[in-house]
Amino acid sequence: MIYVSKEVAANDGVPSGHPKLSRSDIWKGLVMKAENALPFVPGMAKCDVVKRMPNGLVRDIVFRGADARERITFYPEKKVVFVRESGNVDGFIVNEILGGDDDLRLRFSFALQLVDAPSDSAEEREFRQIMERDYLKAVDATLGAIRQMAADPQYAT
Repeated sequence: MIYVSKEVAANDGVPSGHPKLSRSDIWKGLVMKAENALPFVPGMAKCDVVKRMPNGLVRDIVFRGADARERITFYPEKKVVFVRESGNVDGFIVNEILGGDDDLRLRFSFALQLVDAPSDSAEEREFRQIMERDYLKAVDATLGAIRQMAADPQYAT
């Protein structure tokens, strides 16, 4: 099992011309990411919602060339949990909004394992390096996309 977690301050280093993000801004961005991760997650080639539920959705994705199905549960204004239901990887991903209005932070964590590779095998170690690199890029891309969304005058509508 591979476990990685990264926490970032939502409003540190806000680019010029971009507003300070609110909890609501971040939440809307995380929901948008769940519904269509393509603008948020480098390496994702497909993201199709196949079922909607009152507290989440199910989507089919292609990430790094591999098909998977994820069940996503929303905990409004707090966190989004992604559970792998099929594919070559088992596990879960959590995106959490932490802190108060003056100290908002995002924590992105995952616990994943390759279905057909022994724990601590060379294949799993290589997978960890790739996933950690890609996942940490996704953290920055997600925050950047949320900032762009919040700066768009059409976002308020």
